[in-house]
Amino acid sequence: MSRVGEQTLGRRARLRAQTTAEIQAVALAHMAEGGPDAISLRAIARAMGMSGSAIYGYFATRDALITTLIADTYVSVIDELEAARDAVPPDDLGGRIVAWGEAFRRWSLANQQGFRLIYGDAVPGYQAPADGPVPAAAKRACLGITGLVAAAWPRIRTDQLGSGYQWSDFAPAMVSAVRDAYPDLPPAGLALTARVWGRMHGPVALEIYGHLRSVTGDPTTLYRDELVGLVRSLNLEIA
Repeated sequence: MSRVGEQTLGRRARLRAQTTAEIQAVALAHMAEGGPDAISLRAIARAMGMSGSAIYGYFATRDALITTLIADTYVSVIDELEAARDAVPPDDLGGRIVAWGEAFRRWSLANQQGFRLIYGDAVPGYQAPADGPVPAAAKRACLGITGLVAAAWPRIRTDQLGSGYQWSDFAPAMVSAVRDAYPDLPPAGLALTARVWGRMHGPVALEIYGHLRSVTGDPTTLYRDELVGLVRSLNLEIA
């Protein structure tokens, strides 16, 4: 292929990537205005000045667009959380948990529509393909926070473990992933992971949806104290 041909293909690839990114941005903007139901390929095409048929050259169906949006959003958040965790020494178990939680809040506040897409109301009628990128991305996020609990497990106080948990209490796909990644973690460890996630996620959801405005003018300190309290409840310290 000639150099001119290569340059033409390069320009086309760049234009396609730019248009794809714009479609995704407009989809999230529509969701912000009208909720998940507002994601429509035809509406996005009108907003972008594209023909109804042209947009199908980028996403064949609405569900294909939603799959890409969700998968990309998961990758974005988990990349940020893992980077924050890995910036803390491995032996500072409490510090790594706090870093994960604080990175989650930062990302969520900076990407509120992305937060709503993957942690808010489900998109009506959408079902993620079982062999597609969404389950894989969600699995990565799940194993990330489970890994924090698994690393801390030998130090966790027995009064934090709960009682009577069985693997059958949890979703089979999650159980399979956790047992493969952390074979020494018992069912109570997965239960604790869910509780840790709830303490990280809950205050952020309240903040994103505006429920903390009448409670505090300093949600940052409130959240930091919640994370420190979580770490101490697990019998850990922060270096």
